[in-house]
Amino acid sequence: MLLFFLGSATALLFTGIFYLKINRKLKVKEEEVQRLGQEKQVVVDFMHSISGAIIGEKNRQALFQKIIHAAIVNTGAMSACIFERISQNRYSRIAVEGLFPPQSKASIDKLKKSKSRTEFIENAFHTETYSLGEGLIGHVAKSGKAILIANAKNDPRVIQHEDPALHIHSLMVAPVHYDNKLIAILAVANPLDGVPFNEMDFSLLESLSNQVGLAIQNSNTIQLQIEKSKIDLDLQLAQNIQNLLLPSEFPKNSPLDFATYYSPAQKIGGDLYDVFNLDDTTLGVVIADVSGKGIPASIVMAICQTHLKHLIKTTRSPAKILKALNKEMLISMRPGMFVTLVLGIIDLKENNLTLARAGHEAPIFYDHAKVAQEDRTSTIKANGMAVGIVPSNIFDAKIEDFTRPFNQGDILILFTDGLTEIENKKHVEFSNKRLIEVIDRHHDKSAENIVSNIVDAIEKYTGSDSPQDDQTLLLVKNTGQK
Repeated sequence: MLLFFLGSATALLFTGIFYLKINRKLKVKEEEVQRLGQEKQVVVDFMHSISGAIIGEKNRQALFQKIIHAAIVNTGAMSACIFERISQNRYSRIAVEGLFPPQSKASIDKLKKSKSRTEFIENAFHTETYSLGEGLIGHVAKSGKAILIANAKNDPRVIQHEDPALHIHSLMVAPVHYDNKLIAILAVANPLDGVPFNEMDFSLLESLSNQVGLAIQNSNTIQLQIEKSKIDLDLQLAQNIQNLLLPSEFPKNSPLDFATYYSPAQKIGGDLYDVFNLDDTTLGVVIADVSGKGIPASIVMAICQTHLKHLIKTTRSPAKILKALNKEMLISMRPGMFVTLVLGIIDLKENNLTLARAGHEAPIFYDHAKVAQEDRTSTIKANGMAVGIVPSNIFDAKIEDFTRPFNQGDILILFTDGLTEIENKKHVEFSNKRLIEVIDRHHDKSAENIVSNIVDAIEKYTGSDSPQDDQTLLLVKNTGQK
């Protein structure tokens, strides 16, 4: 009987111990859950406190300043500092709050040479950098792992300055990563309540450093989007201005029927076309192609057009106009840039066309008088070289006027090489030959209709409506009717 009672008592004792262990484990788990909940709330508060900075702050230093202020508030530290990666192996202090002491041995010598602590702190802020592996900051950068030094007073890794205000009692340093790349080092020192940082604080700092990496990257992304939007707006404005420079209306009460096509490879292009109404019976037409694309080419194009508007009023000789244009453009163009163009003057009284070609694609001419002949559509070849390359004594000798009849039913087609040199999927160019074939098939139609058929033929040939180069076409048809 006694053995029975002893056995029962022993069983009850072990059962009690077992339940005590379970209760203790449950209590520890509850504390961990509570701690994780607190840590989660701190991280949420941290992200909330810097969300405004991420969206609205353009200055990077100010952004980092707001980040470390939020870190101080959420970790209870007296000071904090963040070091941004400025090169492959170098980290520079970009923001600091509180008296965060420099952690390099060289800083001790600088403090001794400084006239005051204020001067030292100011100098340290602007000059403190660490190479990979140098000091605690460089060590964390090299290892990529955070460090907790709860009691820093006697730790040889911590630089202690003689000034009591610069002593470090407790320290945490954490790497800031984004997409597995180290972008900064975050350090906090000296808890405000005087109690050394513990594992919970350390875990919190690591969580915060992850959010810092996300915040910095988000800020970079947002700023890039803002800058891109500004650039897009500027390009749209430039495009609108360029479109204003290109004529949308053509002379009325004229036997000439005009149609154009303009498709820049980028938002703004370097091609130019224009029609000049010189008097009741005389008109000028021009098409030009500036080397390059985008804004630089569009600026040269605008300069070229401005000169042409003035020069074409001085003479009825396209060759003389191009000679004067070359002289003017040589002054304003940078080396390596040039302009190819064809300038024509149509005399409706005499029913003729005079043109000069400066290194541009040879115009195509449909001769209605040869309607039954195979060579009714051909290129007009005239000597000449591009504007803006050589001085007048060389250029002028190469330019000449070419004159021919321009009667009812005749068609003049001016175009840039982007139209005929565009390739299909087999890398075969559309070519002048195919352009001439389209004109032959549709010569009896209106100027607008002919141009529409040319564009359709190019798109069907290439299988795309996205040009690799600026495409411009100016078509003039003599209908013989006013």
